[in-house]
Amino acid sequence: MTTSDGTTSPITVIQSVTPPFIPQNADVMTVIIEWPAGSPGAPPHRHPGGPAFGYVLDGEMLFELEGEAPRVIKAGEAFWEPGGDVIHYSDANNRTDGPLRFVVNMLCVPGQPMLVYVEPEELEQLKDRRVPRSQP
Repeated sequence: MTTSDGTTSPITVIQSVTPPFIPQNADVMTVIIEWPAGSPGAPPHRHPGGPAFGYVLDGEMLFELEGEAPRVIKAGEAFWEPGGDVIHYSDANNRTDGPLRFVVNMLCVPGQPMLVYVEPEELEQLKDRRVPRSQP
């Protein structure tokens, strides 16, 4: 990044978003998640405490949120999710030849779980909210 005086800055902005809400008295939890080659990742879930912001360190993630088409996020790219009632369908390792590692900063409400799995019955009821993956 070049600054206004023409020098190079040590800062590179990879993501700038306005989250939908920040819970009052929120804590921030930072985690590193590692999925082996071909892993389906976590089952469909929500982050009820608030938004989550992430960065892929190594590999490629197949990322899918409720209402959005699945997409691949590669090492060096950032992602975010609004949290609350939005279902996070996929954080799968998109590769079969190596691990996926990513870091996530989650806003959490004290006393609430940071992650809640979505029951199969609810997934069936809400299946119309999934957007098919576009073919390359």
